[in-house]
Amino acid sequence: MTITDRGSSPVPPELQSAGASLSQSLVRTLPGRAYSSPETFAKEQERIFEQQWCCVARSSDLPRPGDFQTVQVGRESIIVSRNRAGAARAFFNVCRHRGARLCTAERGTGKRSFQCPYHAWTYDLDGRLMAAPNLTKMPDVGRDEYGLHQAHVREWLGYVWVSVADVPSSFEETVMAAVRTRLGDLESIDHYGIDTLEVGRRIRYDVGANWKLIVENFMECYHCATIHPELTEVLPEFAEGFAAQYFVGHGAAFGEEVEGFTVDGSEGLTRIPGISDGQDRRYYAVTIRPNVFVNLVPDHVIVHRMTPLAPDRTIVECDWLFLPEVLTSGVDLEKSVRLFDLVNQQDFEACERCQAATDSKKYAQGGVLVPSEHHLAEFQAWATAAIAD
Repeated sequence: MTITDRGSSPVPPELQSAGASLSQSLVRTLPGRAYSSPETFAKEQERIFEQQWCCVARSSDLPRPGDFQTVQVGRESIIVSRNRAGAARAFFNVCRHRGARLCTAERGTGKRSFQCPYHAWTYDLDGRLMAAPNLTKMPDVGRDEYGLHQAHVREWLGYVWVSVADVPSSFEETVMAAVRTRLGDLESIDHYGIDTLEVGRRIRYDVGANWKLIVENFMECYHCATIHPELTEVLPEFAEGFAAQYFVGHGAAFGEEVEGFTVDGSEGLTRIPGISDGQDRRYYAVTIRPNVFVNLVPDHVIVHRMTPLAPDRTIVECDWLFLPEVLTSGVDLEKSVRLFDLVNQQDFEACERCQAATDSKKYAQGGVLVPSEHHLAEFQAWATAAIAD
């Protein structure tokens, strides 16, 4: 039996237990091993995170030429930097001589070059080999040929996105298409001017759960009435179990007595001037596979970036973005930040509870999805197909 639901795709047979008899209300989830197996995780690193565009840094974290960060993309360590012209560059963190790591620091500023600490092979900010001991005695060694291997890089929404695939997928047909599919067009997200906003707060969460559990949690709201009392006070429709992303272009409306997207529903901060009247007093959620969640509210934007490190461990870095004038005014951001910080903590604790059961023999065939969760089956089918032999 193949089950479909409003806004979802047919659930492929491999996602349903063999011989299982389900009612029309229930759809099978992935089996438990999909969330705990090292072999599955290794395939996901290779075939998802090393093939897709991943968001790795806020552009403003690299304000000047020579500023850099080392980031993890799948199994690869990548140096993200800016060249002398200010353009973003991404290099594999591998010296062309003997493979030593060039950068072991998480970040740095104002470098004029990258030098290997092993034999001093030195590369400029475009990755070209500049110098090495006795290099002048080796005229046959090409400075470009033996430059650093480059990854593909784009900047969009004020973030740096990297693809380590040999041939990257179309950025427009993957990353940008995810926004268009969710909101109905790209103009809707442009109204928020995300690239002009500034980071008011950043929180790093070390989550003891599989990355797919975190994505699935973010995409559904069947759990909202149970674990998010603060959120459902602000967004009453979430108590009904249907998430904002369940319908194309839909934004969850604030409650009638709610003044702003704050932990107590009190007045928020200065409204982002570009948003439309239809976007005011509404919350929109966007999932950009494989590692980004974007949350849009009238006065700020919240962006989650995930880095899976193990089958049961995921780093989630969350940025709260505000208008520059809001930050320079010195206004207290705590009520705005506290709401989604609470939501994050509640969600991640729930994901960790699920992770703890993924190796149980009683969860070997997985669980089930109720109608308000049926749309998760499309994500699970995508993740399954991506690693299929």
